[in-house]
Amino acid sequence: MNIAILSRGPQLYSTQALFEAAKSRGHVPRVIDHLYCQMVMEDSALRIRYGNEILDHFDAVIPRIGASVTFHGAALIRQFELMGVFSAMGSDALLRSRDKLRCLQLLGSAGVGIPKTAFSNYIDAPKDLIDQVGGIPVVIKLLKGTHGLGVILGKDSSTSESILEAFDRVHEKVLVQEFIGESNGEDIRALVVNGEIVASMKRKAVAGEFRSNLHRGASAIHVKLDSREEAAALKAVEILGLKIAGVDILQSNRGPLILEVNPSPGLEGITKTTGVDVADKIISFIESQVNINK
Repeated sequence: MNIAILSRGPQLYSTQALFEAAKSRGHVPRVIDHLYCQMVMEDSALRIRYGNEILDHFDAVIPRIGASVTFHGAALIRQFELMGVFSAMGSDALLRSRDKLRCLQLLGSAGVGIPKTAFSNYIDAPKDLIDQVGGIPVVIKLLKGTHGLGVILGKDSSTSESILEAFDRVHEKVLVQEFIGESNGEDIRALVVNGEIVASMKRKAVAGEFRSNLHRGASAIHVKLDSREEAAALKAVEILGLKIAGVDILQSNRGPLILEVNPSPGLEGITKTTGVDVADKIISFIESQVNINK
Protein backbone atom coordinates (compact mmCIF):
# COMPACT_ATOMS: atom_id res chain seq x y z
CA MET A 1 0.00 0.00 0.00
CA ASN A 2 0.92 3.62 -0.51
CA ILE A 3 0.29 5.29 2.84
CA ALA A 4 0.32 9.02 3.52
CA ILE A 5 1.13 10.15 7.05
CA LEU A 6 -0.38 13.61 7.42
CA SER A 7 2.03 15.33 9.80
CA ARG A 8 3.72 18.70 10.19
CA GLY A 9 6.64 17.10 12.02
CA PRO A 10 8.46 14.39 10.04
CA GLN A 11 11.07 14.25 12.82
CA LEU A 12 8.56 13.58 15.60
CA TYR A 13 8.63 10.20 17.35
CA SER A 14 5.04 9.28 16.46
CA THR A 15 5.49 10.16 12.78
CA GLN A 16 8.77 8.26 12.55
CA ALA A 17 7.33 5.23 14.36
CA LEU A 18 4.41 5.02 11.93
CA PHE A 19 6.73 5.52 8.95
CA GLU A 20 9.08 2.73 10.05
CA ALA A 21 6.23 0.37 10.97
CA ALA A 22 4.62 0.82 7.55
CA LYS A 23 7.94 0.35 5.81
CA SER A 24 8.80 -2.79 7.79
CA ARG A 25 5.45 -4.33 6.83
CA GLY A 26 6.19 -3.86 3.13
CA HIS A 27 4.31 -0.65 2.43
CA VAL A 28 5.42 2.64 0.89
CA PRO A 29 4.90 5.40 3.46
CA ARG A 30 5.31 9.12 2.85
CA VAL A 31 5.03 12.06 5.23
CA ILE A 32 2.85 14.87 3.86
CA ASP A 33 2.65 18.30 5.48
CA HIS A 34 -1.11 18.71 5.45
CA LEU A 35 -1.03 22.50 5.71
CA TYR A 36 0.53 22.65 2.24
CA CYS A 37 -2.21 20.56 0.64
CA GLN A 38 -4.67 22.40 -1.59
CA MET A 39 -8.18 21.00 -2.07
CA VAL A 40 -9.68 21.52 -5.52
CA MET A 41 -13.36 20.81 -6.24
CA GLU A 42 -15.29 20.89 -9.49
CA ASP A 43 -18.15 19.00 -11.14
CA SER A 44 -17.70 15.25 -10.51
CA ALA A 45 -14.04 15.66 -9.61
CA LEU A 46 -12.03 16.26 -6.46
CA ARG A 47 -8.26 16.73 -6.37
CA ILE A 48 -5.58 17.36 -3.78
CA ARG A 49 -2.51 19.34 -4.86
CA TYR A 50 0.77 19.22 -2.97
CA GLY A 51 3.09 21.71 -4.59
CA ASN A 52 3.08 20.76 -8.28
CA GLU A 53 1.94 17.20 -7.53
CA ILE A 54 -1.55 15.69 -7.59
CA LEU A 55 -2.05 13.27 -4.67
CA ASP A 56 -4.11 10.55 -6.32
CA HIS A 57 -2.12 7.38 -5.63
CA PHE A 58 -2.56 6.76 -1.89
CA ASP A 59 -4.47 3.76 -0.57
CA ALA A 60 -4.70 5.07 2.99
CA VAL A 61 -3.91 8.12 5.10
CA ILE A 62 -2.95 8.37 8.77
CA PRO A 63 -3.89 11.83 10.05
CA ARG A 64 -1.69 13.40 12.74
CA ILE A 65 -3.56 16.69 13.02
CA GLY A 66 -2.63 19.31 15.62
CA ALA A 67 -5.40 21.01 17.57
CA SER A 68 -4.63 24.46 16.13
CA VAL A 69 -5.31 23.29 12.55
CA THR A 70 -8.30 21.04 13.22
CA PHE A 71 -10.57 22.77 10.66
CA HIS A 72 -8.08 22.44 7.80
CA GLY A 73 -7.15 18.90 8.83
CA ALA A 74 -10.76 17.76 8.93
CA ALA A 75 -11.43 19.31 5.52
CA LEU A 76 -8.44 17.51 4.03
CA ILE A 77 -9.44 14.17 5.56
CA ARG A 78 -12.94 14.66 4.14
CA GLN A 79 -11.46 15.31 0.69
CA PHE A 80 -9.48 12.06 0.86
CA GLU A 81 -12.57 10.19 2.08
CA LEU A 82 -14.70 11.50 -0.80
CA MET A 83 -11.94 10.43 -3.21
CA GLY A 84 -12.27 6.87 -1.89
CA VAL A 85 -9.09 6.81 0.19
CA PHE A 86 -9.27 5.06 3.57
CA SER A 87 -8.50 7.33 6.52
CA ALA A 88 -7.47 5.97 9.91
CA MET A 89 -9.47 8.85 11.42
CA GLY A 90 -12.76 10.12 10.05
CA SER A 91 -13.24 13.83 9.48
CA ASP A 92 -16.42 14.01 11.56
CA ALA A 93 -14.84 12.00 14.37
CA LEU A 94 -11.96 14.48 14.49
CA LEU A 95 -14.36 17.41 14.79
CA ARG A 96 -16.45 15.70 17.48
CA SER A 97 -13.48 14.77 19.66
CA ARG A 98 -11.62 18.08 19.32
CA ASP A 99 -14.61 20.09 20.48
CA LYS A 100 -14.27 19.58 24.24
CA LEU A 101 -17.77 20.79 25.03
CA ARG A 102 -19.41 18.67 22.33
CA CYS A 103 -17.37 15.66 23.38
CA LEU A 104 -18.55 15.92 27.00
CA GLN A 105 -22.14 16.49 25.88
CA LEU A 106 -22.07 13.31 23.79
CA LEU A 107 -20.41 11.23 26.50
CA GLY A 108 -22.65 12.52 29.28
CA SER A 109 -25.84 11.96 27.29
CA ALA A 110 -24.76 8.36 26.62
CA GLY A 111 -24.22 7.61 30.30
CA VAL A 112 -20.43 7.53 30.19
CA GLY A 113 -18.88 8.72 33.46
CA ILE A 114 -17.38 12.21 33.21
CA PRO A 115 -16.41 14.86 35.77
CA LYS A 116 -19.34 17.18 36.51
CA THR A 117 -18.89 20.10 34.10
CA ALA A 118 -20.49 23.52 33.60
CA PHE A 119 -20.31 25.95 30.68
CA SER A 120 -21.81 29.37 30.06
CA ASN A 121 -21.36 31.90 27.28
CA TYR A 122 -21.45 34.79 29.75
CA ILE A 123 -19.81 34.44 33.16
CA ASP A 124 -21.70 37.16 34.97
CA ALA A 125 -22.15 34.96 38.05
CA PRO A 126 -18.93 32.93 38.45
CA LYS A 127 -19.89 31.68 41.92
CA ASP A 128 -23.04 30.11 40.49
CA LEU A 129 -21.03 28.31 37.83
CA ILE A 130 -18.66 26.96 40.49
CA ASP A 131 -21.57 25.84 42.66
CA GLN A 132 -23.03 23.87 39.73
CA VAL A 133 -20.07 21.46 39.85
CA GLY A 134 -20.00 21.09 43.64
CA GLY A 135 -17.97 24.08 44.77
CA ILE A 136 -14.30 24.68 45.48
CA PRO A 137 -11.84 23.36 44.45
CA VAL A 138 -12.59 23.39 40.71
CA VAL A 139 -10.67 22.82 37.50
CA ILE A 140 -10.94 25.62 34.94
CA LYS A 141 -10.16 24.62 31.35
CA LEU A 142 -9.78 26.69 28.23
CA LEU A 143 -11.82 25.11 25.45
CA LYS A 144 -8.83 25.42 23.12
CA GLY A 145 -6.11 24.22 25.51
CA THR A 146 -3.90 21.15 24.84
CA HIS A 147 -1.19 19.19 26.67
CA GLY A 148 -2.35 20.58 30.01
CA LEU A 149 -1.98 24.20 28.89
CA GLY A 150 -4.89 26.40 29.86
CA VAL A 151 -5.86 24.09 32.74
CA ILE A 152 -5.98 25.79 36.13
CA LEU A 153 -6.81 24.46 39.58
CA GLY A 154 -8.99 26.93 41.48
CA LYS A 155 -8.25 26.25 45.13
CA ASP A 156 -10.29 29.06 46.68
CA SER A 157 -13.42 31.00 45.78
CA SER A 158 -11.99 34.47 45.28
CA THR A 159 -9.14 33.31 43.01
CA SER A 160 -11.40 31.02 40.97
CA GLU A 161 -14.02 33.72 40.46
CA SER A 162 -11.33 36.21 39.43
CA ILE A 163 -9.91 33.76 36.89
CA LEU A 164 -13.34 33.17 35.37
CA GLU A 165 -14.05 36.88 35.19
CA ALA A 166 -10.66 37.52 33.56
CA PHE A 167 -11.27 34.88 30.87
CA ASP A 168 -14.73 36.32 30.27
CA ARG A 169 -13.33 39.82 29.76
CA VAL A 170 -10.96 38.60 27.02
CA HIS A 171 -13.73 36.49 25.44
CA GLU A 172 -12.08 33.13 26.14
CA LYS A 173 -14.50 30.23 26.52
CA VAL A 174 -13.85 27.91 29.46
CA LEU A 175 -15.24 24.81 31.11
CA VAL A 176 -15.56 24.53 34.89
CA GLN A 177 -15.18 20.98 36.22
CA GLU A 178 -15.31 19.32 39.59
CA PHE A 179 -11.92 18.45 41.05
CA ILE A 180 -11.49 14.70 41.59
CA GLY A 181 -9.24 14.83 44.65
CA GLU A 182 -9.11 11.08 45.20
CA SER A 183 -7.27 10.62 41.89
CA ASN A 184 -4.19 12.08 43.66
CA GLY A 185 -2.72 13.63 40.52
CA GLU A 186 -2.94 10.35 38.61
CA ASP A 187 -4.79 9.30 35.51
CA ILE A 188 -4.82 6.38 33.09
CA ARG A 189 -4.10 6.65 29.37
CA ALA A 190 -5.63 3.84 27.30
CA LEU A 191 -4.62 3.52 23.65
CA VAL A 192 -7.47 2.14 21.55
CA VAL A 193 -7.06 0.74 18.04
CA ASN A 194 -10.11 -0.56 16.19
CA GLY A 195 -12.18 -1.31 19.27
CA GLU A 196 -9.34 -2.89 21.25
CA ILE A 197 -7.23 -1.46 24.05
CA VAL A 198 -3.73 -2.27 22.83
CA ALA A 199 -1.76 -0.50 25.59
CA SER A 200 -2.45 1.33 28.85
CA MET A 201 -0.41 3.20 31.43
CA LYS A 202 -0.93 5.15 34.64
CA ARG A 203 0.57 8.64 34.77
CA LYS A 204 1.43 10.47 38.01
CA ALA A 205 2.00 14.20 38.22
CA VAL A 206 5.19 15.59 39.73
CA ALA A 207 5.04 16.88 43.30
CA GLY A 208 3.02 20.07 43.60
CA GLU A 209 1.31 19.55 40.23
CA PHE A 210 -2.16 18.15 39.55
CA ARG A 211 -1.82 17.72 35.76
CA SER A 212 -0.45 14.31 34.83
CA ASN A 213 0.72 15.10 31.30
CA LEU A 214 4.05 13.53 30.38
CA HIS A 215 4.89 16.84 28.67
CA ARG A 216 4.85 18.35 32.16
CA GLY A 217 7.25 15.86 33.72
CA ALA A 218 4.79 13.22 34.93
CA SER A 219 6.02 9.66 35.43
CA ALA A 220 4.30 6.60 33.97
CA ILE A 221 4.00 2.87 34.65
CA HIS A 222 2.34 0.08 32.71
CA VAL A 223 -1.05 -0.97 34.12
CA LYS A 224 -3.92 -3.20 33.08
CA LEU A 225 -7.40 -1.69 33.06
CA ASP A 226 -10.16 -3.24 35.12
CA SER A 227 -13.43 -4.20 33.43
CA ARG A 228 -15.21 -0.91 34.20
CA GLU A 229 -12.29 1.21 32.95
CA GLU A 230 -12.02 -0.84 29.77
CA ALA A 231 -15.76 -0.61 29.11
CA ALA A 232 -15.77 3.17 29.65
CA ALA A 233 -12.81 3.74 27.32
CA LEU A 234 -14.24 1.61 24.53
CA LYS A 235 -17.69 3.17 24.82
CA ALA A 236 -16.25 6.70 24.69
CA VAL A 237 -14.30 5.94 21.52
CA GLU A 238 -17.33 4.27 19.93
CA ILE A 239 -19.58 7.26 20.67
CA LEU A 240 -17.12 9.66 19.06
CA GLY A 241 -16.61 7.40 16.04
CA LEU A 242 -12.84 7.10 16.46
CA LYS A 243 -10.85 4.05 15.42
CA ILE A 244 -7.58 5.22 16.97
CA ALA A 245 -7.56 7.29 20.17
CA GLY A 246 -5.92 7.95 23.49
CA VAL A 247 -8.49 7.93 26.28
CA ASP A 248 -7.64 9.63 29.57
CA ILE A 249 -9.42 8.19 32.60
CA LEU A 250 -9.65 9.42 36.19
CA GLN A 251 -10.19 6.88 38.96
CA SER A 252 -12.87 8.29 41.24
CA ASN A 253 -14.92 7.05 44.18
CA ARG A 254 -17.88 6.61 41.85
CA GLY A 255 -15.97 4.74 39.17
CA PRO A 256 -13.93 5.64 36.07
CA LEU A 257 -14.46 9.12 34.64
CA ILE A 258 -13.46 10.03 31.09
CA LEU A 259 -11.35 13.15 31.19
CA GLU A 260 -10.49 13.51 27.51
CA VAL A 261 -10.37 11.57 24.25
CA ASN A 262 -7.40 12.44 22.05
CA PRO A 263 -7.79 11.62 18.32
CA SER A 264 -4.06 12.04 17.60
CA PRO A 265 -2.38 10.56 20.68
CA GLY A 266 1.37 10.66 21.05
CA LEU A 267 2.95 7.23 20.75
CA GLU A 268 6.31 7.73 22.44
CA GLY A 269 5.33 7.67 26.10
CA ILE A 270 2.97 4.73 25.93
CA THR A 271 5.25 2.70 23.64
CA LYS A 272 8.29 3.13 25.89
CA THR A 273 6.28 2.60 29.08
CA THR A 274 4.41 -0.54 28.00
CA GLY A 275 6.78 -2.06 25.43
CA VAL A 276 3.87 -2.39 22.99
CA ASP A 277 4.63 -1.42 19.38
CA VAL A 278 1.54 0.73 18.98
CA ALA A 279 2.57 2.00 15.54
CA ASP A 280 2.68 -1.59 14.26
CA LYS A 281 -0.82 -2.18 15.66
CA ILE A 282 -2.06 0.87 13.76
CA ILE A 283 -0.56 -0.28 10.45
CA SER A 284 -2.01 -3.76 10.97
CA PHE A 285 -5.45 -2.18 11.49
CA ILE A 286 -5.13 -0.17 8.27
CA GLU A 287 -4.17 -3.31 6.34
CA SER A 288 -7.33 -5.06 7.48
CA GLN A 289 -9.55 -2.12 6.58
CA VAL A 290 -8.11 -1.49 3.14
CA ASN A 291 -8.37 -5.21 2.31
CA ILE A 292 -12.03 -5.15 3.37
CA ASN A 293 -12.76 -2.05 1.33
CA LYS A 294 -11.16 -3.57 -1.74
